[in-house]
Amino acid sequence: MTVINRMDTLAEDMVADITNSPTGYAGVVADAQWAAEIRRLAKLRGATVLAHNYQLPEIQDVADHVGDSLALSRIAAEAAEDTIVFCGVHFMAETAKMLSPDKTVLIPDQRAGCSLADSITADELRAWKDEHPGAVVVSYVNTTAAVKALTDICCTSSNAVDVVESIDPDREVLFCPDQFLGAHVRRVTGRKNLHVWAGECHVHAGINGDELGDQARANPDAELFVHPECGCATSALYLAGEGAFPPDRVKILSTGGMLDAATQTNARKVLVATEVGMLYQLRRPRRRSTSAPSTTAPPASS
Repeated sequence: MTVINRMDTLAEDMVADITNSPTGYAGVVADAQWAAEIRRLAKLRGATVLAHNYQLPEIQDVADHVGDSLALSRIAAEAAEDTIVFCGVHFMAETAKMLSPDKTVLIPDQRAGCSLADSITADELRAWKDEHPGAVVVSYVNTTAAVKALTDICCTSSNAVDVVESIDPDREVLFCPDQFLGAHVRRVTGRKNLHVWAGECHVHAGINGDELGDQARANPDAELFVHPECGCATSALYLAGEGAFPPDRVKILSTGGMLDAATQTNARKVLVATEVGMLYQLRRPRRRSTSAPSTTAPPASS
């Protein structure tokens, strides 16, 4: 994968301010001059800039398109430009390259990794398959290209249930890598022969049930949007089942589903259980709802 590491075409005053540390590039203020320079370079290189929903607001604002990883990869495939700058993590850029094999796909920092995608390797999946010969492997899109190559069906958080339900009920299913999304699929489908890999996104796993319960009780009129990668997804459904929160106000949604639901809700407040970068899209003026975070967890890379 190509990495953007050439600074020679940047404005000289910006080049002088750039620092490079083990955690990434820094030193440039995301002001109007910076935004204009990004747009100038994109035009100069014939590139379209894509930003994931979890990116910082300044990155989202300067991008040509903002969305979830699969939606952006589809946009990349249809874009007129031959160069794609994907502001996201490795697996996202890999997915874009799969759908646009003849285009140049760039990732601004090759150190941008995803704890969820890193939670299973191709060797680990190969060994797991050997333990369950004949099983159907369903992998979440948040996986590396090497893992996808060993996968029978690749799913998203919004269609994972439908994908598993489409498989012959007599066949074993290996679901990876997210244990919380897998638990959600098992709960909805009731499938007993669904084996789930014990992987997780470290940010979503840190949103716990107790915290969610406290927020729900403090905001009884709010709707609750929970990403299925969250460790609290089970707790959200439990709160609804126990009557602590109205069932019709609890929604297990992908990031795209959250954006759609935000345009339809009549609630004055929404509790959002996912990474904080998602709030920027939800709070944009075209959205009718006022959103509030249900966690103070920092943004992650997936």
